[in-house]
Amino acid sequence: MERPVKALLATICAVAVANVYYAQPLLDRLGTELSIPTGELGFVVGAGQVGYLLGLVVLLPLGDLVSRRTLTVSLLAATAAGTGLAGFSASRALLLIGLLIAGFFSVVVQVAVAYAAALSDPAERGRTIGAVTSGVVVGIILARTVSGTVADLAGWRAVYLGTAVLSLALTALAFTRLPAETRTVANPARTYVTALASVGVLTLTNRVFRVRAVMTLFLFASFGVLWSGISLPLSGSPWHLSTSEIGLFGIAGLAGTLGAARAGAWSDRGHGGALTAVALAVLIGSWAATESAPRSLVLLALGVVLLDAAVQAVHVTSQNQIVATRPAASSRLIGSYMVFYSVGSALGAVTATTLYAASGWAAVSTAGALYAVAALAVWTVGRLQMTMTRRPRV
Repeated sequence: MERPVKALLATICAVAVANVYYAQPLLDRLGTELSIPTGELGFVVGAGQVGYLLGLVVLLPLGDLVSRRTLTVSLLAATAAGTGLAGFSASRALLLIGLLIAGFFSVVVQVAVAYAAALSDPAERGRTIGAVTSGVVVGIILARTVSGTVADLAGWRAVYLGTAVLSLALTALAFTRLPAETRTVANPARTYVTALASVGVLTLTNRVFRVRAVMTLFLFASFGVLWSGISLPLSGSPWHLSTSEIGLFGIAGLAGTLGAARAGAWSDRGHGGALTAVALAVLIGSWAATESAPRSLVLLALGVVLLDAAVQAVHVTSQNQIVATRPAASSRLIGSYMVFYSVGSALGAVTATTLYAASGWAAVSTAGALYAVAALAVWTVGRLQMTMTRRPRV
């Protein structure tokens, strides 16, 4: 795959995934302006994740049936409508609807990843997925940093209206620069219905998918606990940080970009299992530092670096190994896998704000660590089963 196409797909990933994460540094401000109780702020982040989940189930199967360029262009344009509605919303209900719509069509991220995987040589698929997925990491980081800064300068509405304009610009660029693609499907309706059932079928029949997907649910629950809850202790006593200052912690997540790119190369060399074990152990350990948020910003930054690097390393490795089981069905495989990602992210968001309102940051950190332990437990059981049956690695 040509580098300009790879770079464009990575940029599309960055802009689209940011729609789901813009709200994280803004939760305190959104709660104040729209009268949303602290214990319910998790639903603001959760709305985007639920929309993303629905999009994975309903829209992503189309990636194996129609032109991916046409699908990419259509989804990008639709995300602009959702973020535009969020930007103009004057009530909690309209905000949630706008974020739900934006999340629903932001599955263009997975269309781009599947497109890259399908066009890649098998020997370099991991590197390509790592490069395109790095766009996802950059998008999440920018969502955390840029949204805070823009909100301080021009208000939180400017964040969503600005990304709506950016999405429309990318729509035009994707239409003119992505390679045209045609495919023939004998019975599209039947294939689509089959694809809708993919999550259940793959979970029951594909052991590599089952282990990696369930592990990912807990992995991103841990990830969601941190990034959906981090603004709460930082905006309160003793720090009282502004939204832009809170967003700067997202820069620490740049380590995740490096981890994602290298993880793809290591996975290509057959080291996916060892990398997963080390990364999950690092993830668990990161919570010991992150728990210090009310006392030490330095330790919090260290925890953010470790958590983001660990999560992205496992995420890239999982996608590479799942796609390797059936490369021709990359959209279906990645879409089904990402259903577990969305469920985990939404679970983490609700867990963080609910526990923080009830028991404070220590309880939130404990929950994040326990989700990480659960991810390691799932992977360990899968490895033991693989050793006993001598089936493909997980």
